[in-house]
Amino acid sequence: MNKKTMLLGATALVLGAIAMLPRTVFAYRGDANVKGPNYTEERHDAMTKAFANKDYNAWKALMDGRGAANRITASNFAKFAEAHQLSLEGKTAEANAIRAELGLGQQNGGGMGQGNRQGNGQGRMNH
Repeated sequence: MNKKTMLLGATALVLGAIAMLPRTVFAYRGDANVKGPNYTEERHDAMTKAFANKDYNAWKALMDGRGAANRITASNFAKFAEAHQLSLEGKTAEANAIRAELGLGQQNGGGMGQGNRQGNGQGRMNH
């Protein structure tokens, strides 16, 4: 009985700790208006320019093969840039529809970005 009580207590402690983790860690996913963990002013400026000019090669170089770069190609980058712009405008549903069309999962762990980021957080559209 004592082992069972200790196990239940430890389980409750772990679940409680998970529930207390800051939800803001996940807030930047899919929201171009929230700065990601690897945000720098220089990278932001370069990303902004790449999206504005629909410059796939510049964006791809900044992504360094991580995250969305595994799904976004030269042929679908304009659509991806459109999703980025919609996200900046607060049109989240429209942006998410484009992301889903491009195979970029959002908030359910089913797509790129979750579990494939290698801990660097650069798989998001934000900069």
